[in-house]
Amino acid sequence: MSAEAVRDAASKQGRRTPVGTVNVVDPHPLNWLYITWNTMEEPVRTDEKGNIAGAAMEDSFWEGATLVVKVREGVRFQDGTTLTAHSVRRAFDEVQKWKAPHPPGTYLNFHPDTTVDVTDDYTIRFNFPEPDGLALAKFRGFHIPSERFWEEEGFGYRKLGTGEGHW
Repeated sequence: MSAEAVRDAASKQGRRTPVGTVNVVDPHPLNWLYITWNTMEEPVRTDEKGNIAGAAMEDSFWEGATLVVKVREGVRFQDGTTLTAHSVRRAFDEVQKWKAPHPPGTYLNFHPDTTVDVTDDYTIRFNFPEPDGLALAKFRGFHIPSERFWEEEGFGYRKLGTGEGHW
């Protein structure tokens, strides 16, 4: 059904149906945070007391300087695609390329020599060159988008970090 047909059908029913792209114009300097928090997944969140609680991450444990993360099964992005350990790895690899991955604070950056291995669709291993006691807290600022985010022109901030970002 064409967008025009959807609009016509919706108007006949007295309702409006969303069609097309939503452009947000908000000069607030933190606007990108609100958009990110509502369109991407995060490994962890914080509860009302400030404690770290799993979100896309179901569980984690340390093996020396390696953090093993179990990704929560059944999580879907807003575009309907499934979040997996491969999504987490892609987000990590892409962000590690940036000169300043977390401009709000370098304390959120992972060590540049950190590597990740996907063990299976829902297990990922973060191999740190040295122990990182803030790793779980850094996950609070780590955002996991769907593949569309990285692949489709104009969807999200595919070019962020290159100086050509949309936000």
